[in-house]
Amino acid sequence: MGDTSMGRGNSLLVWLGIAMLVVVLDQVTKTLILGAFQYGDSRHVTDFFNIVRVHNTGAAFSFLAGASGWQRWFFVGLGVVASVFILWMLRTQGHQKLFATALSLILGGAVGNVVDRLLHGYVVDFLDFHWGGSHFPAFNVADSAISVGAALLIFDEIRRVRRG
Repeated sequence: MGDTSMGRGNSLLVWLGIAMLVVVLDQVTKTLILGAFQYGDSRHVTDFFNIVRVHNTGAAFSFLAGASGWQRWFFVGLGVVASVFILWMLRTQGHQKLFATALSLILGGAVGNVVDRLLHGYVVDFLDFHWGGSHFPAFNVADSAISVGAALLIFDEIRRVRRG
């Protein structure tokens, strides 16, 4: 029994390490943007990509961004609850490598955006992809990690169903 818990503890540290790497990369890139750009600034990089500085007080695709301010604490609370749930899942399901990798990416992204909300009252977004005059909503490293994690969860479930 001791060997099983030791294995779980070691794998939990790996998953937490991945999440922490996402948080650090996210916060470092946002700090660089905050230092180099004023709100609303944009720098052309390619014909389909700019680096910008925008502030998102809402959630994905600026959902609830126009609310009166209560959404900041709502999304902080949601991020904390999601993080606790993900930690529990990692502790109990850490032996499933793809599943745990996906959860680690989502956890790191959620924590990165919660840190922004607590420090600034908004999330710093800076990656701006566009095509033919249409812009995809700007996003950041945390958002990218959450999206990749969600895609991996879907892939893992499809793989599990096909095996089942």
